Formats: sequence, structure tokens, C-alpha cells
Amino acid sequence: MSANGGQDSSAGAQDPATEEGSRHEKSRLKPVVFFGSSALILVISVWAIIAPMNAERVIGAVVGWISEGFGWYYFLVATLYLLFVVFVAVSRYGKIKLGPQHSTPDYGVFAWAAMLFAAGIGIDLLFFSVSGPVTHYLAPPEGDAETVEAARQAVVWSLFHYGVTGWAMYALMGMALGYFAFRYNLPLAIRSALYPLIGKRIHGRVGDAVDLAAIIGTVFGISVSLGIGVVQLNYGLNALFGVPEGVAAQTGLIIVAVLVATVSAVAGVDRGIRRLSELNVLLAIVLMIYVMIAEDPVWLLNTLILNIGDYVSRLPGITLNTFAYDQPIDWLNAWTLFFWAWWIAWAPFVGMFLARISRGRTIRQFVAATLVVPLLYTLTFLSIFGNSALSTVMGGNTEFGETAMNTPEKGFYTLLEQYPAFTFSAGLATVVGLLLYVTSADSGALVTGNLSSHLPTPLTDAPAWLRIFWASVTGLLTLAMLIVGGVDALTSATIIMGLPFSFVMLLVIWGLYRALRVEQFRVEAFRTTLSSSLSNRTEVDRRGADRNWRQRIARVTNFPGRRAAVRFVEEVCRPAFQDVAEELREQGSEASISERIDEETGIPHLELRVPMGAEEEFSYRVWPIEMPTPAFAMRSLTEHDTYVRFEVHLTEGSQGYDVMGFSKQQLIGNILDEYERHLEFLRLHREAAAGSALPDHGPGTAEVYTGDDEH
Repeated sequence: MSANGGQDSSAGAQDPATEEGSRHEKSRLKPVVFFGSSALILVISVWAIIAPMNAERVIGAVVGWISEGFGWYYFLVATLYLLFVVFVAVSRYGKIKLGPQHSTPDYGVFAWAAMLFAAGIGIDLLFFSVSGPVTHYLAPPEGDAETVEAARQAVVWSLFHYGVTGWAMYALMGMALGYFAFRYNLPLAIRSALYPLIGKRIHGRVGDAVDLAAIIGTVFGISVSLGIGVVQLNYGLNALFGVPEGVAAQTGLIIVAVLVATVSAVAGVDRGIRRLSELNVLLAIVLMIYVMIAEDPVWLLNTLILNIGDYVSRLPGITLNTFAYDQPIDWLNAWTLFFWAWWIAWAPFVGMFLARISRGRTIRQFVAATLVVPLLYTLTFLSIFGNSALSTVMGGNTEFGETAMNTPEKGFYTLLEQYPAFTFSAGLATVVGLLLYVTSADSGALVTGNLSSHLPTPLTDAPAWLRIFWASVTGLLTLAMLIVGGVDALTSATIIMGLPFSFVMLLVIWGLYRALRVEQFRVEAFRTTLSSSLSNRTEVDRRGADRNWRQRIARVTNFPGRRAAVRFVEEVCRPAFQDVAEELREQGSEASISERIDEETGIPHLELRVPMGAEEEFSYRVWPIEMPTPAFAMRSLTEHDTYVRFEVHLTEGSQGYDVMGFSKQQLIGNILDEYERHLEFLRLHREAAAGSALPDHGPGTAEVYTGDDEH
């Protein structure tokens, strides 16, 4: 991207050549990011363990200052994130892919949806699915307690805290990081989203500061979920096997979870995180079905539909409800402010992970799936367990209500005790909780390791030792916060750590919008130059210059093999490229041609590059692709029959059309068509940049990222 919003060619879309050349490079540490973030987290952890009372007092004071001075701000920015994400998805920008135009999704719908959910939700869903609705029913933020209206509000508040507002934060970071990493070959890191604003400085200290803040927020955010998880799992193991509750057992659980998370993270996305996510979703569905049958399926389905209607109708009103006239400060700190800060803290790592698994999806597909699929799942989960808990309380079981509100880690298991086969349901809940716990920890270790490393490609992961290190550091911080003040200390720390990164997310919105505007310039350039392109072809046809209707039929019915492809390069492509480059050099351009032989097929592919000074250079590549010969080919087919296409690749990736069979003059005409289109794109971009008050940050040529700071 150019610094004023235009894409730079050298940050061009990833293609096989770029990825092939990057495989031989090794990852290495970002010293400032790694040592700075790890030192700060370790210092805070040691401070909390050595002086827990002092740490608790300082954290409490800072949280009080934030809630009084920035409570309104959390409400406002959370709403802005949601509005921006929806705007981008429904606008013309929604058709843009998170990757080159020719890229396709790496995962099927179920595996993708399972990882979307499992990465973005931790064991806290079990923790709050019972305690949240019960607390809001017995002690609502406004209105009378223990009424029908309080019951309806109770579930809606829980859905609100786990609803589209939070998932929009994940969608924002995911689509920004996927766009810059996979479409323009910048590193898959938070800093890349700021490229349109600060240019090459993302590779310097400013970029280091952004990634460092993201790691700190991520580790604290994951620690909250892990802290909640060990407390709840400790109680579950106590109920099942008599394991005593306390720091000793919780420390053991942290160690076990870190070990399992380490194994999963080292195994990678496909073999570890993906499989655990799919199993996790299936087991959670079994648990929901069990509770539905044990409670009252018809009544729970009625409440589910009612909850959906209430959530949709009340969402606009509660989104900006700051309770200005009578603020329940303690309730806000414990719920809405904590949840918004928590979502923000998780946004860098979940956004990176979602981008990592969403290459090839359009922005509209990505946003729709991120907002809708997990929402439907969490909405159903919260409604079933929340209403089951409310039914128990409203039926007169006040002891259960007090337990769920005052000791929330006991609420989920205490609810299961109301139904038969407690050993089965509690055991299943423990397995689901452990899997939710592990999928959060392992994806967090993977992403923090990637954030603290220079990686050769966005699909490369950090070395195993670094993922093990971050899993261990997260476990240590979790233990430290539990020693300070349990879950309350973890929630308070999250409110603090989420604030600075919320400002970074606003900058991400600004940078992404400026980048997406450039995409429209390409469309307009295509429309502007289309008439001249067509008229040129018409002129060639009128002169009878070796493009007649018989030749067109021969081209579209022919499926050439490798020999014909090599001959096409030698007789058509290379001479056409050389003639165009020579003429451009005579006109003063520094045009160059590069050629590479595909090792597998032996077919050459060529690229023409024309530098444009400080602006995006022109790149035209013919890329051979070997594909299965279709059944309708007018010849007999063998078992492994293939043919070769020569697709045109520009900066943004494949254009989807085949030039195999073109004559030399036709290929020259196509090169010039795309060249004129590129010049028109630059003109439109210059006009837009000149008409804005945005500063220019220099040449803005984002070279293909190789893992180096200096470019």
C-alpha cells in the first residue's frame, strides 16, 4: 500500500512464486517485541506473586479511574467497531477477497466455522451461561428484581455481552489482517493494518510498539479465560472425584492445560487446533441436547425464540446505554465494561487466527460467518443453560440462585446436579470445558509466537520453542492473578489492558478504509479503459490480422499440453514481452523481464515489471497452470489427462482469463490494455489523494515482506 492509500506493486498479491521463494527463509525473533512484552508480563507476574495486597490495591485504583473516566468511551467504540464492520460487508468492498483474486478457501465450511467459534470463545461461556442470567435476574442493573421482565432482561444482557458487538471486534481485526497479509504480502501482524497511515515505519519502532501492545493485551485476555477455567474445572473435579479446591489444585490444572495446549500448538492448525475445535463443538452440542431433554424441550424452545426477538429488538437501545442518570458502577465494571475490554484484549490474537484460517474468503463471507455462526451457537447455548437456571430459581430454589450469583464457578455444575445422570453430564461438561480451555490457550500461544517473530510468509508459524514459551508465560500470569485476587483481579486487569489497544483498533479502521477505497479505483480504471481496449481488438479484426473466427474456435476447443505450452512461451510470450519492454525503455521507462522455470512441469513463466517512481509499479505475469482436461474435450482422454492454461496475473493476483493460443500481436494488445488500465488507476488514485487532506508519508512502496525490518 502506498502511504496515502494506494497499493504498491512490490507488496503485491501472494502468488506461487512469492511463496516458493519464501519457503527457504527462516523465522527469527523480533527482539524489541519479544523481550519487551515478555519482560513486562514476567515483572507483573512476579510483583503479583510477591506483593499480592499491593498489586490488588493498585489494580483496583486504576480500574476505578478507567470506569469513571472512560466508561462512556468503551460503549462508544464498541458500537463504532460494529457499524464499520457491517458497513464494509454490505458495501461494494464486501466482494474483495482476503487474498489474491484467484485464491480459494483452505478449509471446509464446518471446520472453518468450528475454528471461528472455538478460537473466539473460551471456557468462560460455561462460567457465565448460568451465573450471568441468574445474577441479572436477582440483581438487575435497572428495574425490579425477580420479575418476568427481569427474567427477559437477564438473558438479553447475557446475549448482549456475547453477541455481535464483541464478534465485530474480531471481524474487524481479522479482515484487516487478512487483507493486508494475503492480498499485499505484508506480515500477518497488527502493524500491517497501519501501513496506509505510517508507511514503512510499520517495520520500525512504531510497529514494534503496536505488536508489543497486542501481545500484552492478548496474554492478559487469555489469562482471564484460563483463570476462570481452572477455578471452574477445580470445582467440577471436586464434585466428581473429591479433588480439593484451592491454589494447589489450580496450579496443577494450569500446568496440565499448558502441557496439552503446547502439544496442540506445536502440532499446528490442521492437526491440533482444527481437530480439537471440531470435537469441542460436537461435544458441546451433545451437552446442550442433554440439558434440553432433561429440562423441558418445548419450554426451552419457546424461550429461545423469545430471547432472539428480545435481543434483536432491544439491541439498539442497550448498545449505548451508559446508565448516565443512575449508574450501577459495580455492575458495569463486572459486566459490560469488563466484557468490552475483554473482547478488545482478545481481538488481536483472535483476529490474527481468524485471518490465518480465512484466506480465500471474501470480506462479506468472512464478516457474515464471524458475526452469524458463533452468535447462533452462543445464543442457543446461553438461552438453553440460562433459562434452565432461571427456571430452577423461579421454581423456588433460592439456594441455587445464591450459589450461582456469589460463587459463579459452582453455578454450572450445581445446575447439572438438578438433573439425572450427574456423573455423565458433569464429566461431559468437564471435557468440553477443558477443550475450550485448551483451544484458547493453544491458538493464543500460536498467535503470540507469530507476533513476536519475523516470518517468511503469513502462513508460516513461529518455531515450537517460542509457542511453548508463550503458553508457559500465559500460565504463569494466570497463576499470579489468581493469587492476587482470583477472578476479580483477572477481570480488573483486563479492563486496564484493553484500553490502550482500543485506540489502535480505531487506527486500524482508518487504515483499512483508506486501503479499501483504492480497490474502487481499480474498478473505475477498468471501466474507463474498457472502450479503448475493445476498439483495439475490433481494429485488429477489421484488418484481418491473424485473429479470425476460425482461429477463435480452434483456441477455445484446444486443450494444449506441456510441449505446446513451452512452444507458446518461445514463439509468442517471450517475443511479445521483449518487444513491449524494448519500446517502453525507448520511451524512458526502466522496464524489466524476469523468467523462471517451473521445476515440476518444466514450463517457463514470465513477468514484465515497469517501475512508476514513488507509485505502484506495473506488473504483468503469464502464469502456467496445469489442470485436468474436461470431459467435453473433443478428443479421447487418458486417466491423468491434463492441459495447460496461461493465466494473467497483475498486482492483485490472477485475472481469471487464459491467453494460451493468443498470437504475438494479440498478447501485446492485452499487455497494453492492462498497462493503460494501470495508468488510469494511478491517475484516479492521484486525484483522490490530492483532494484529501491526508498527509503523504513518503514513497510508500511496501516491498514484498521477507522478515526484515530494513527494506
